[in-house]
Amino acid sequence: MEVEFRHYLPVLLILLLGFGFAGAFLVLARAFGPQKPLAGKLDVYECGVPPISDARERFSVKFFLVAMIFLLFDVEIVFLFPWAVLLKDFKVSGMGLFAFAAMGVFLLILGLGLLYEWKRGALEWEK
Repeated sequence: MEVEFRHYLPVLLILLLGFGFAGAFLVLARAFGPQKPLAGKLDVYECGVPPISDARERFSVKFFLVAMIFLLFDVEIVFLFPWAVLLKDFKVSGMGLFAFAAMGVFLLILGLGLLYEWKRGALEWEK
């Protein structure tokens, strides 16, 4: 099967034009824009309210841990949704039991990971 690249030429042209315009405007802004930052641009902005403290505070590691656990289970849903959509096709092809068992093992591993995180205290905020 021969690929005809002329079908992709408009997409390539639009990509090149987009990058060209973006690059040109960045260069023009750098060349003709103000070079000295104003003091107001260096201040912390909190929706028009005067800042109470410095914005560069340290965050607890708990925020990072909760974000990682959320991403882990969010990726689980990304894998679970296509499987659920295609399960009917797997049944028709005779691989329904295998597909169901494979997803069961996947969910079991994730459930064990959740249990491990729970026992380690990763889900308890007050510590």
